[in-house]
Amino acid sequence: MSTFILPNSVPEVPVHLTPDLTKEQLLSFPAFNTWISTLQRSLSTQSQKSHTFHDAPYNLRKIDIQAADFFGGQRVGFIKLKAEVSNNHGEKLPGSVFLRGGSVGMMLILQPDDAPPETEAEKQIILTLQPRIPAGSLSLAELPAGMLDDSGTFAGRAAKEIAEETGLEIPAEDLTDLTDLALAASSSDDEERLQQGVYPSPGGCDEFIPIFLWQKRVPREQLQEWQGKLTGVRDEGEKITLMLCPLEKLWRVGGRDAKALAGWALYEGLRKEGKI
Repeated sequence: MSTFILPNSVPEVPVHLTPDLTKEQLLSFPAFNTWISTLQRSLSTQSQKSHTFHDAPYNLRKIDIQAADFFGGQRVGFIKLKAEVSNNHGEKLPGSVFLRGGSVGMMLILQPDDAPPETEAEKQIILTLQPRIPAGSLSLAELPAGMLDDSGTFAGRAAKEIAEETGLEIPAEDLTDLTDLALAASSSDDEERLQQGVYPSPGGCDEFIPIFLWQKRVPREQLQEWQGKLTGVRDEGEKITLMLCPLEKLWRVGGRDAKALAGWALYEGLRKEGKI
């Protein structure tokens, strides 16, 4: 097991690696860089006299890498680590962290084009059903999740399935970032600067999820065809499928999915404020 000093750390922070992970791999892992820069920024805010921890500030003392998962050979996918964060009185903050980085959640809402405009009438939202082994599920209903590619277009397995089943593609210019609208970025030197996303499990995981909105009015006949087709029933061996859910029932049908509940809350709050 090798050790190195975290670059630009004050006080110096030793990082203990596992045998299968190199310093270069860790420092090139985007999730690690985002996490450490965010944490260091938050720790620096303790210098403000108004901060709760100003009189006994916490410091990052060391990082122990406990495990790493690799995707496609040597590309780091996930990292489990323990960060020691303590003050000079020996008081510690919980520091077990599962690093996986950010993703995106999509609220994809369809409405018949003959429904009254500027209303919520007959809106349907696309959900995915797929195995989620960490949740112990083989068919979890959730908002489509994935990533934004280099052009800002929704991409990933769910996006591919949506394109195959409906022909719909979701370009960047048609997306509304609900989290960005709701969480105004702070430029104050005494405030933390977290990622503009929802943290579904901040007690143990760094994952943050911006929630995007895409709405489209489609011919009623097309929507009815999709309603008959996108029922959530999977063909034999099919790993992911789609279903249409009435928007007003999202909170119930997607009630186990943090993305769905966060998206519903953001959508309703921003709509009531007239921002969407």
